[in-house]
Amino acid sequence: MQLKKLILLILLLGGINFILGQGLIINHNCTNIKQIPENAITTAKNTLHVAYGHTSHGSQLITGMNNLDQFMGGTGLYSWNDGPQEGALDIDDYFMNGDLGNPDRTTWADRTRNYLNDSNNSDVNVVIWSWCGQVSSASESDIDTYLNLMNQLETDFPNVKFVYMTGHLDGSGLTGNLHLRNEQIRNFCSSNNKTLFDFADIECYDPDGRYYGDKIPNDNCDYDSDDNGSRDKNWALEWQNSHTEDEDWYECSSAHSQALNANQKAYAAWWLWASLAGWNGITHIEEAEKLPSIFILNNNYPNPFNPSTNITFEILKTTNTRIDILNILGEHITTLIDQNYNPGIYNTYWNGRDQQGNMVKSGTYIYRMISGNFVDSKKMLLLK
Repeated sequence: MQLKKLILLILLLGGINFILGQGLIINHNCTNIKQIPENAITTAKNTLHVAYGHTSHGSQLITGMNNLDQFMGGTGLYSWNDGPQEGALDIDDYFMNGDLGNPDRTTWADRTRNYLNDSNNSDVNVVIWSWCGQVSSASESDIDTYLNLMNQLETDFPNVKFVYMTGHLDGSGLTGNLHLRNEQIRNFCSSNNKTLFDFADIECYDPDGRYYGDKIPNDNCDYDSDDNGSRDKNWALEWQNSHTEDEDWYECSSAHSQALNANQKAYAAWWLWASLAGWNGITHIEEAEKLPSIFILNNNYPNPFNPSTNITFEILKTTNTRIDILNILGEHITTLIDQNYNPGIYNTYWNGRDQQGNMVKSGTYIYRMISGNFVDSKKMLLLK
């Protein structure tokens, strides 16, 4: 037992190399703020200097962070300030006008370059820009432009960590252009070990892990509860109304959306800051002792299903993990995940659609997991 604790402690102390050597995906799995150790929060405040460019939708991170410390007890642990201040995370908020698509799709990169070349900003080591609706109208070429500009900035400023983002939900669903372009961003980040704040993914889940992404949700958290093509309910308001304010959630300004959405974005933002500062995702030694002892691909649930099903899997050690959906002939249908994962238990889902977003036919399908040398597959049944 003592040896196991020593090994885990070494992992904790060696976290910065662990994080910088792989991609980092911040999504709905990164919204339990109580899992982030206090020392990881403190390290982020002591070491990071963030430049954040955004307009209204992206402001959800900041407005959520504004009221978070009071919600968490008012100790100052989660404090931030626009400029260096002892005991607070330094965020140069609105460091430049515009966002990733305003006034056009390239100006943000020129502004970033000029900003980082200014000696007054020599301490900045994190840059994050958000979208404000432009992913919905973006072409594949537009997103390629964004990805190429980000990649070039990373090459030109190797001491700065650049955070990619997906666009917010727009109600167009899993077959809409927004989803396709967000998938383009996700695939690029996963394949090239980038850091991604998955704005849209966070908007697809409530705090209990219920998935709404296949119910044409929008940025206000409205969704179609009965699959008739019309949004008739709001998952954030439902959750807020069934939970206690100032105990389970807190009121805050949330542009275009509900308070709970900004809460979730703030939790994920601190997960991002802590990870960039070196936290490797292990919370406490006591919790780490409960990590999986083997790789496992669990049975999906529900099964049979229509139209979506959940798939849980367990990771023994940090490695790239891929889960594909195949038909009964072994032909590839779609890829659910393909990225690095730390040791832990995770959940993904399949919505019954292929890589192009088309609904597949009823029948038996195979989901296959490849994680390092571990390979396993299981069958599931889609019934319409």
